[in-house]
Amino acid sequence: MEKYVIGVDYGSDSARAIIVNASNGETVATAVKNYPRWSKGLFCDAATSQYRQHPLDYIEALESVIRDSVAQCSSHVWGNIVAIAFDTTGSTPCLTDRAGTPLAMLPEFEENPNAMFLLWKDHTAIPEATEINQLCKRFSIDYSKYSGGIYDSEWVWAKMLHVLRQDESLRKNAYSWIECSDWLPALITGRTQPEQVVRNACAAGHKAMWNAKWEGLPSEEFLGQLDPLLKGIRSRLYTDTATAGETVGVLTQEWTKRLNLPFGVVVGIGTLDCHAGAVGGGIAPYVLARTIGTSTCDIIVAPAKDVEGKIIPGICGQADGSVLPGLVGLEAGQSCFGDVYAWFKNLMSWGLSEFAPSPEEFYGKILPRLEEQIKVLPEKSSVCALDWFNGRRSPDANPHAKGAIIGLTLGTSAPEIYRALIEATIMGSRAILERLKSHDIRMDSVVALGGIARKSDYIMQNMADGMNVTIKVARSDQACAAGAAMFAAVAAGLYSTVPDAQASMCEGYDKVFKPQAGRVVYYNELYNKYKALAGFMESQY
Repeated sequence: MEKYVIGVDYGSDSARAIIVNASNGETVATAVKNYPRWSKGLFCDAATSQYRQHPLDYIEALESVIRDSVAQCSSHVWGNIVAIAFDTTGSTPCLTDRAGTPLAMLPEFEENPNAMFLLWKDHTAIPEATEINQLCKRFSIDYSKYSGGIYDSEWVWAKMLHVLRQDESLRKNAYSWIECSDWLPALITGRTQPEQVVRNACAAGHKAMWNAKWEGLPSEEFLGQLDPLLKGIRSRLYTDTATAGETVGVLTQEWTKRLNLPFGVVVGIGTLDCHAGAVGGGIAPYVLARTIGTSTCDIIVAPAKDVEGKIIPGICGQADGSVLPGLVGLEAGQSCFGDVYAWFKNLMSWGLSEFAPSPEEFYGKILPRLEEQIKVLPEKSSVCALDWFNGRRSPDANPHAKGAIIGLTLGTSAPEIYRALIEATIMGSRAILERLKSHDIRMDSVVALGGIARKSDYIMQNMADGMNVTIKVARSDQACAAGAAMFAAVAAGLYSTVPDAQASMCEGYDKVFKPQAGRVVYYNELYNKYKALAGFMESQY
């Protein structure tokens, strides 16, 4: 009898659910819901890099996407839904009370941004991240060494310390903290008490400095030295973690009714979105999975014996079982990729937005038209750009890093600048690849996921040339949700392992881009210019 599973993907702007036939990966229903408060710009301040999301946005989106997708199903499909699993952005944490309730769900804090989930791209905790890095380097154990040697302001310890310092009103109720990827499974299984929450190895290893070598999270002594506000919190968190495909519990009766699902639905462990996307896209040992959108996330997995004794500096962590059980997951990424292009589009359309009566019809045409014009430009250009428009994530995180464009003349055209920006993002991708290669991390192929990978053949071909690798584009346009669905299938016992689920449920690839010899030479020369510009900018900022 056919069984069906649900994968729910929580992105930055919306949540999406897919209902999948577990025997072959076929999507039979899907629904998406924008977060209502977030879409209004509530609780955010771009000028200070504050990006907060209310837990009610997550709850309302969950009820909407599950009910809407279930409504598309036949009674046969509905009756054979057996499991659900989540992926979310991260690190997206929130302070909780003793019951594990996010503080923003308490009446006294319902409008307080510091009581909400801090979205991954919230950069308000830069000072706290700096202090964590300084303490790591002088403490008896460098807890950051498996996090690339640099703890990032986007990650949980910096964020939670920041809001505790900023907001004394929260401290009386703040008992613990939780990642969004752990809270959602806990919520619908009734296991929200902090000491009972099943925590995923993905967020723990890459964002919270958890490592079995020092028996879990950073020590009580380390946290107390960092700030007395963190004293005692370690005992209210966790020691053990779970890998993707494990089971959190069963949907409670309340949530069974709220989501209009059959009784007995199994809930799988949560994970981070790009890690789930890598699985949904078919990641395997020595395959680099690149999720390419507003930013990028680069994931590669390898057997522990191949990574033993290696510490790769400047990446976003290496953690056992963080992507696929039994393998070490390595993560890196760019803070800004598609956002660079969006910035240039907005810059180009400034006059339209100010003076044109109906500018919306032109916005979507700007970048495709620029891309067409690039193809007729001379190959050589004096224009060179640096992609650090939102700081630098990898290699070597630096939130203070700045983007740049040089080599401009009065004859420089908009397509030339746009091409330079595309090349800059590709060179940023290459810098990550070079860091992995320099530490003998084997890479056999690249899988590309996400909107840009599917929308722009020009960018993908140039990426293949610039990185000198063959790139396969995953057919699925919902790879993250598909990965979560695979985890759900394993949690329900339909498959013994995640690779077994992948073998049946992955949709494969529909485009392949191979490097062109002449363009590889061009990008080798450009990479030297890029590195020189990067060195200059780093010295100035």
